[in-house]
Amino acid sequence: MNPIRVGKYKLGAKGRPFFIAGPCVIESERHCLKTAERLAEYGEKLQVDIIFKASYDKANRTSLGAYRGPGLDEGLRILEKARLASGLPILSDVHETWQVWAAMDVLDVIQIPAFLCRQTDLVQAAAETGLCVNLKKGQFLSPQEMGKVLEKALAAENPNVMLTERGTSFGYNTLVVDFRSFATLRSFGHPVIFDVTHSVQSPGGLGVQSGGTPEFIPDLARAGAAVGVDGFFFEVHENPAKALSDGANTLNLKKFPALVEDILNIRAVLDKPPRARAGKK
Repeated sequence: MNPIRVGKYKLGAKGRPFFIAGPCVIESERHCLKTAERLAEYGEKLQVDIIFKASYDKANRTSLGAYRGPGLDEGLRILEKARLASGLPILSDVHETWQVWAAMDVLDVIQIPAFLCRQTDLVQAAAETGLCVNLKKGQFLSPQEMGKVLEKALAAENPNVMLTERGTSFGYNTLVVDFRSFATLRSFGHPVIFDVTHSVQSPGGLGVQSGGTPEFIPDLARAGAAVGVDGFFFEVHENPAKALSDGANTLNLKKFPALVEDILNIRAVLDKPPRARAGKK
């Protein structure tokens, strides 16, 4: 696997996992900057690479009246300030090709939302920027099908592409994670990320908005560490119950450091030679 360059980071090479974290949506400039700065503090303390994420527009909300964010121009202005304040690389998602060309001047990673991962023009426009592109696997796709999505991005001659697993639709309002997916996605030779918090989402489960089962976030994250995924994606908020989007499947920001330590400890065991794991000299 060739490592991916994101700012000063070298992601996907053998070594410690990296993390993508932040609120689902930009709620305010103050909140965005405060969260980014806190995550930067955690990254320095834990010695892990963190990419800050937040959306300027959540265009695929359950209901018309749901909060979507400040919009492209204001959102990018805030995200640029978050980068300067925290020193962290910035990730956000795009929904239409015209957004790509504005976003590329601010973002370090362009994310293609799961619902849009088969939109050829959008995928290729993002890849043509030369920036790192994070392709989220659609809830409706098998991991094998993501190979074709990856081909679309690589056709732009940009090798800086990552793949993200975020669960698969299982009946109505339910997602499940097939851990065999990670092995399939990694076989394509690009870093693989586990979007843990979206995997516990119940899409549209509350009628006017999505629900979730956040109590399972730690268990799924630890299981992802055990299968050796390269990166972890967490939506975080200091008070998930008051988050303006996806609060029902968001990790409390205060719990983030302990969960990262769990992941690192599991990976440390996984990275030991087999005889060392068994305690043999």
